[in-house]
Amino acid sequence: MPPLRTALLQSSGQLGDVAANLTLLDGAAARAAATGAGLLVAPEMFLTGYAIGEDVHRLAEAADGDAADAVAEIAGRHGIALAYGYPERDGDTVYNAAQLIGPDGARLANYRKTHLFGDFEQRWFTPGDRAVVQAELAGVRVGLMICYDVEFPENVRAHALAGTDLLLVPTALMHPAQVVARSVVPVRAFENQLYIAYANRTGPEGDFEFVGMSALAGPDGSARARAGLGEELVTGDVDPDLLSRSRAENPYLRDRRPGLYTSLV
Repeated sequence: MPPLRTALLQSSGQLGDVAANLTLLDGAAARAAATGAGLLVAPEMFLTGYAIGEDVHRLAEAADGDAADAVAEIAGRHGIALAYGYPERDGDTVYNAAQLIGPDGARLANYRKTHLFGDFEQRWFTPGDRAVVQAELAGVRVGLMICYDVEFPENVRAHALAGTDLLLVPTALMHPAQVVARSVVPVRAFENQLYIAYANRTGPEGDFEFVGMSALAGPDGSARARAGLGEELVTGDVDPDLLSRSRAENPYLRDRRPGLYTSLV
């Protein structure tokens, strides 16, 4: 099976301007597709900006709303799958969500962040209640989570046990938590024998300072692609053959003793 070239868009876009951010996504999709990428991952809350505060209810949309239609049009026009973060409205409830759109514009998966970070997120969003959300893309089993979720080992292990090959993590990692991008994400990929596409925001926004350092981490614990601190588009390959070999050699999942871990739940 050929590798799935995966692009990571490291950008904070324009705060509160969905149209401008869709234009940025369109341009990034064109550049990524030109490199042969079959998937582009944008950061957490990319469509609206992260620090939207009281505007969250005005900017939030349904998973099948106008913004999703616009993303689907971009994906179909460039022939590339797109994963992106946005505020999702469901009735009177708003979630910090991420959606995966296929290269034909079909909606493949929608995920609601289960672990909300800090007072800001806990004030404006409701936590999701489904840990493992997956879809099939080019023969790869793709999972979704958002930022803080990946810092909980149980969360990523649940994906590993469910057969996720590539975990997409739209992110808004802030200073001074650089250790997450630098060390935690590659370790999560290694200990769970999967790829992690970690796409971060960058620069100042409201009271927040995002640190960049987006990465595609492989099952060997290395960063197969790594961004710097500024606006950037980086690409790396998700290789199913390498993943199969790595899983055959690494015994973590085979050597687990779940009966000893019942206190975790």
